[in-house]
Amino acid sequence: MVVLGFSTTLTLGDRGAWAACRVNRSANSSFRLYRKRSAVIRTEVRFVNGDDAKKLVTEEGFTVLDVRDRIQYERARITSCCHVPLFVENQDNDLGTIIKRTVHNNFSGLFFGLPFTKPNPDFVQSVKQQFPPDSKLLVVCQEGLRSAAAANTLENQGFENVACLTSGLQSVKPGTFDSVGSTELQDAGKAGLVTIQGKISAVLGTVLICAFLFITFFPEQAEKLLQMSPAS
Repeated sequence: MVVLGFSTTLTLGDRGAWAACRVNRSANSSFRLYRKRSAVIRTEVRFVNGDDAKKLVTEEGFTVLDVRDRIQYERARITSCCHVPLFVENQDNDLGTIIKRTVHNNFSGLFFGLPFTKPNPDFVQSVKQQFPPDSKLLVVCQEGLRSAAAANTLENQGFENVACLTSGLQSVKPGTFDSVGSTELQDAGKAGLVTIQGKISAVLGTVLICAFLFITFFPEQAEKLLQMSPAS
């Protein structure tokens, strides 16, 4: 006979039944695990262009979820969209953050007008507070990177109908969406010195062309002007 640790005695004839019971329990556990895994299978994120995104909103009832930072959102946004930023401005005052923020503000912040940010720790919770898991959400950002990350995060958190605007709002044709703000949706990501770089280049180019034409068609006057310069 076999004596078990919990003071139950089985005869040798019962050993086969005990083994069969363990096999059945194992099979049932595997089946429950399979059912559990099957139950969490979700549809994949739909990646769409601007025209298809418009159809999702107007024909299928999708809500636009804007995950850009506050500054880009305030410059231009789709009318009636919901704003939950994936990144928020980093105002931490530890030494490492201060150094990083200073370097950022003197380069990326200066030339591109980008704020110094960090991941929003309340992103998922904020979305869940406003939308149930079966909500139809069209996630957008400016370039398409943040929206892709946000859409995948929401899908992993149980949201079943998530779409993402490929290449972001910068690729949307003018007039595709009704918008509000101080600029167009496509230009909401442009700020800093890069916004005036083109104007400066145009002015310098115009000056050089005028100088070239003046020297070409009025060589004598150009020579007199050169003689009048301090270097002569």
